[in-house]
Order: sequence, then C-alpha cells, then structure tokens
Amino acid sequence: MKIGIPKEIKNHEYRVGATPAMVRSLTEAGHEVLVQASAGANIGFPDELYETAGATIVSTPADVYAAEMVIKVKEPLESEFPLLREGQILFCYLHLAPDPIQTKHLVDSKVVAIAYETVTDAFGRLPLLVPMSEIAGRIAIQVGATALQLNHGGKGMLLGGVPGVLPARVTIIGGGVVGTEAARMALGLGAQVTILDRDLNRLRALDALFGPNLRTLYSTTYAIEESLERADLVVGAVLIPGKTAPKLVTRQMIQKMTRGSVFVDVAIDQGGCSETSKPTSHAHPTYVVDGVIHYCVTNMPGACAQTSTRALTNATLDYALMIANKGYQTALREHKGLRDGLNVCLGCVTNEHVAHDLGYAYVPPENFL
Repeated sequence: MKIGIPKEIKNHEYRVGATPAMVRSLTEAGHEVLVQASAGANIGFPDELYETAGATIVSTPADVYAAEMVIKVKEPLESEFPLLREGQILFCYLHLAPDPIQTKHLVDSKVVAIAYETVTDAFGRLPLLVPMSEIAGRIAIQVGATALQLNHGGKGMLLGGVPGVLPARVTIIGGGVVGTEAARMALGLGAQVTILDRDLNRLRALDALFGPNLRTLYSTTYAIEESLERADLVVGAVLIPGKTAPKLVTRQMIQKMTRGSVFVDVAIDQGGCSETSKPTSHAHPTYVVDGVIHYCVTNMPGACAQTSTRALTNATLDYALMIANKGYQTALREHKGLRDGLNVCLGCVTNEHVAHDLGYAYVPPENFL
C-alpha cells in the first residue's frame, strides 16, 4: 500500500503522523511511504532519517495525498479538503461531533475516515487517545500554573505554595486519563487537589492510587459549583467518546470564581465542557471571561511535540500495519476495536454519536465490510 505522511498545518502543530522508526516498520512490511519534506524537522526528525528508514521525500501536500492511506495527527483543514478523494483511507484524530464543517467535507469526499479517538481495545479503553490524554493532563497543570502567575494575568499564586503559605486549590472535573494525570502533576507540585467524577468505582480507584492527599467528590451540579467557587485552577477533563462534551460548567459558575483564577478546558477538542469555552491556539492560548483566564488550546500535546509524536506512534503503529497489510475492509472486519474507529465511510456517517449530534443518518460500519 502507498502511505502518505503529510506535514501538519494546524497552528503551532509540530507533531507528525509517523516517526522514522514507524516508517521503517511500514517499509519493511513492503509498503511505500511518502513523507512530505520537513514534516518532522522541528522535532528532531530530518528528512535524511526518513530516507534512511526507506521513505520517499515529496515536496507538496498533493504528492502526499496521492497515497491510498494518509496517516497524520490532527484533522484535515480547509486547504486539505480538496486533496481528499473517494475511497482514500484517512487515519488520524478527527473529533467530528463538534465540527459539522469537517464532517460534511469528509462525507462529500467519500473517504474512509478512521478516527484515533474512537478506536477501542478489548477492555473498551481508547488506546490511541490515551497517550495524548496523558500528555494533555500533565500539560494542563503546567500551563495552569503559569497562567496563575501575575505576569500572565493570574492572581499571583504559586501552585504548591511555600512553608507558611497555603498551596493553590486545584479542581479537576473528570477522573479519566486526563484527570488522573492532571492530579498526578498537581499533587507532585504540592497543590491541594479535588477530583470530581460520577463513577464511584473510579473515585475509589483514584483514592487508592493517590491516598489521602487527593480529595474525591461525587460529581453533581451543586458539587461542581461549590468546588469552582473555591478553586484557583480548574481543569475540565470530561469525555464521552465520539460525542460532544457536556456543558457541565455554566457561565454563572465561572462568574462565582475569584478574579485571576484559571480554567483549562482539555475537553475543547470535543467542544469543551464549559459554556464559556471556545477553541484557541498555541499562538493565542488564553482569553478572559468574567475575570477568569481560559486556556482552550485544541492541540495541547503539540506543545511537547517530540514526546507526543513518539508516544502517539507507539500506539498507532500496529493499527497502521493492520490496515496496510490487510486492507481496511478485512482489518475492520477482523478487529472490532478498529471498527469502532470508523467515523465516516464512502459518504456515510458510521459513528452513532457523531450522527446523532450532527443530524446525519447513522449507518453501521458492518454495512461496508
């Protein structure tokens, strides 16, 4: 199979869909890999490394999108839509539920779009989302701690405090991978951390993992409201796979937070979990609503692109090989978890949550296999 690896064009996105090591695995399996020039140059993967791994370096996006399968990181943007073609396999993060424009283009182009974020494993986990969620959760605390500094508009608090001065209070909404890693980082820096979730078994697991340093709280509207009112830093870590994130934080809750507090919405890829959230970029990451600093960057792991690329491709390699070796129909038929990743196929929406949220007729993936 001919496989294309384009250079990402999203604002300050330096990740790349395949490392030289991943390219070598693909070429050793007999596949032809086209890598766009300078695709990994910013993170220590010069073209020479890709050529040594067996790739052909091409100069334009059109050259890359001539491939049968395109492996990338983030969703295609407006300039890339015309390059998509019927039957082409697109393997990347898509986050379609809050993005009707992208969804329409994927449907109209009749591509076979497999979304990293909805691929599952035998235990129902999200193996291609987990590594980026781990990184995003940790970054959320780094950027939140920085935003709390007075020179960044915050209230002038050190996250962990010092002897004789109380640490900052961190509230994390959601106890999944993002929330767990955010709690790990915040606790490590000495903050006072509360995590909210509606899954009591998950709260018990977090309590056992972190011990009495972590406060766990069953999530209700009242509990979120009270926690935000006291918090210095809030991390939104809510996820319903494939679905638009629920708006658990209202404008009224934000208004009750103290001036200079920080809200980091990691759920922004799926539309955000606050009524006040809107997508931002690494170039302009924050804005202020009612005195509260909002950080809503849609590609947070891109800030640590080398770590992120290595972590992501560790997870995607086996799936990419499966698709390339067997073809998408056989691969999807034989692997239910990969089949869960099929969001759009040949003009139809094949993810039930995306279809429901955007008003498309849902067509089961099995219809195409």
